[in-house]
Amino acid sequence: MFTFDQLAGFIAVAEELHFGRAAERLNMTQPPLSRQIQKLERSVGAELLERDNRKVQLTHAGMAFLDEARRLLALAERAPVTARRIASGRSGLLRIGFTAASGLSILGPLLEEISTRLPDVDIDLQELVTGEQIQALQTGELDLGLARPPFTGEVFDSHLLYRESMVLAVPAGHRLAGLGREIDNDELEDVPLIMHSPQQARYFYDLVIRTFPIQHGNVVHTVSQILTMVSLVAAKRGVAFVPHSATALGIQGVEFLPLTGSKGEPVELHAIWNRKVENPALGRLLAELEFAME
Repeated sequence: MFTFDQLAGFIAVAEELHFGRAAERLNMTQPPLSRQIQKLERSVGAELLERDNRKVQLTHAGMAFLDEARRLLALAERAPVTARRIASGRSGLLRIGFTAASGLSILGPLLEEISTRLPDVDIDLQELVTGEQIQALQTGELDLGLARPPFTGEVFDSHLLYRESMVLAVPAGHRLAGLGREIDNDELEDVPLIMHSPQQARYFYDLVIRTFPIQHGNVVHTVSQILTMVSLVAAKRGVAFVPHSATALGIQGVEFLPLTGSKGEPVELHAIWNRKVENPALGRLLAELEFAME
């Protein structure tokens, strides 16, 4: 098998078409360079150079081999640089999980920030509910999650990324929209309600149950995704409690009303990661961003 020194010697001779100039360029004498080329030709199994006392020129095999030799040498020179960049977290792969609702708020700005600060890091996005993200973070299938609480601090480290209020999505022209003010809890007693699934949308289900006096007899549909919920509202199937970021969906036929029962900004989105994960790209991201996007 040939060596990288032999490749470098062959490339120098092929470009100079002169052993003396090639040897000078490589800071060596001509005889060892000639021996390198001979060993290379034996390894390749073909004559790469035609030489006599007056000139040196490439054979057809030599011309074909020159392109491959340059490519191999470039790869060899680039490999340590690539390895160092990956070890430092400036290159590599980040696998990020996100909830559908986070795609309406923080995901876009976060990806822009990552692209700016870590342009050579590839991003693999996976849309998953919080429970699926937690499982994937535990098994090492994800590096970072954009998820809702709760999650155990013994396994995960986290940072609060975003907070927002809950609003009431109602069909356009609904009588509640005509009030022109915040909606009180007692005004929802007899209104058909599209509710979050207690299994697939546990975070929002618990938040709504905890915050508002839900009449379960009024629930006409139970769904897991905010987009589906707002689409059903547009179809006049009922009203729904949704995070304020749902207003960015742009679905026609829906109005979003403030709620007196929604105090402050109770909806939270966290960046979470497994404390045991040692992906250098994740470490670099956490150091670079410092999560200044709150």
